[in-house]
Amino acid sequence: MPITSSAKKALRQNIKRKAKNIGRKKKIRDLIKEARSLISKKKIDEAKEILPQIYKMLDKGAKVGIMKKNTASRKKSRITKLINKIK
Repeated sequence: MPITSSAKKALRQNIKRKAKNIGRKKKIRDLIKEARSLISKKKIDEAKEILPQIYKMLDKGAKVGIMKKNTASRKKSRITKLINKIK
């Protein structure tokens, strides 16, 4: 356990940041799962409506360091390719 006050504060900050990052990752995963399920049900229009939200969350995740830039780009590319393929 941390002894100094600065180490205690750093621990508190890390716990808060970890919780926020886990929430963001879960939101990204849920959106991608939702889009994939809509695509499998042939509901392309609804999947296209979710696409901007997915882009926003992936870009934000890459910006704040949850994932690397190329990972976010790859995920965006694959979900878009999946939607366009079904058209």
